[in-house]
Amino acid sequence: MAVRIAEITCGPEYSGVQVEIEKAAKEVGGEIVFPEVDLDYIDKVNEELGFEVASPNLKLMFARAMSIIEGNTDVDAVFIATCFRCAEGALVRNEVRRLIQEHTDLPVVMYSFTERTKASELLTRMEALVTIVERKTLLVRKRQEGISLGIDSGSTTTKAVVMVDNEVVGKGWIYTKDVIESAKEAVNEALKEAGLKMEDIETIGTTGYGRHTVGDYFKADLIQEELTVNSKGAAFLADKQEGEATVIDIGGMDNKAISLNNAIPDSFTMGGICAGASGRFFEITARRLGVSIQELGDLAAEGDWRKVRMNSYCIVFGIQDLVTALAEGTDPKDVAAAAAHSVAEQIYEQQLQEVDVRDPVILVGGSSLLKGMVLALEEILGRKIIVPPYSQHIGAVGAALLSSGYKYFKEQG
Repeated sequence: MAVRIAEITCGPEYSGVQVEIEKAAKEVGGEIVFPEVDLDYIDKVNEELGFEVASPNLKLMFARAMSIIEGNTDVDAVFIATCFRCAEGALVRNEVRRLIQEHTDLPVVMYSFTERTKASELLTRMEALVTIVERKTLLVRKRQEGISLGIDSGSTTTKAVVMVDNEVVGKGWIYTKDVIESAKEAVNEALKEAGLKMEDIETIGTTGYGRHTVGDYFKADLIQEELTVNSKGAAFLADKQEGEATVIDIGGMDNKAISLNNAIPDSFTMGGICAGASGRFFEITARRLGVSIQELGDLAAEGDWRKVRMNSYCIVFGIQDLVTALAEGTDPKDVAAAAAHSVAEQIYEQQLQEVDVRDPVILVGGSSLLKGMVLALEEILGRKIIVPPYSQHIGAVGAALLSSGYKYFKEQG
């Protein structure tokens, strides 16, 4: 039976995106459902949200949300989206998300679409919604048993982790070139450090952009999108598998912000308008400064971002701002600090507004190892950040954990 995903959107039918939304949902075993509307709710939108909503379509969004809250429409998950150009849409979208989360336990994903949005860009989000609904029992399991291999085939790097009875015993980290060859190299590193051979492995899980290709090659027990996998890995390594938490994952090409309840995502968002808030931006900045990524993080921790004017979040124009600052004789430490602050600010303004930020905040991904990045995010959020051990291997850890659980539940029938 298909997972019923409530669509609460404004404008996709006019921009040609509606067919892409339905295609993405169908591809991962979901079915798009439009909540029944009580027209009385449209008249109450301004009173309920606390501000005047001009757009009739946004008022309809609110009415559809209330239909879910009142139990008039039976659904398993919620997809909320508006056009990224619409400021009013962003406000209503976030308020609708808040209301649904306050009154239901349904998983929610938020998205800002353009007229060029394709189903392939929505697949990870839709797959995560379906996974949370269909595999909730798997996500609740807290331990890894036996010998498990997790592989995270990311856009920039490929990571592998070997776990034995709930402990990480081996890890590998390789820049992604050829997807299969990079995975093989990372796996060999992890096995060597663990003192094990491939035939010793009992379960295999894969995640990341190349999860299907790598999963097919290694005959993985579990192939799963990175939102739920990384959530599990972050909660496990930070020892926060019970209660609430927020995960911020800064990847090579995109970011993820995820609200957790007992290690299960109940709202999440990923991506951004530009890669200027990703690890790629740090790579280019480090290359321009002639330092390693790690050195960039140390420089940023010593610099003052206020001495550099950053006029754009765009990865291209952002680098232009930094180059201009260097040409004017600005200290490289301040340039590095400005780069870190820019990424932190963009994560806060574009992604953390779309989830319920709960303490503790857990930062993962390769950029979590940059001291200046952690400090910048702590300054903007006004709270301490947890960076767990093996934070750069978070997807591989989650994949190993979940593959072990998947085998256990299969054996239990």
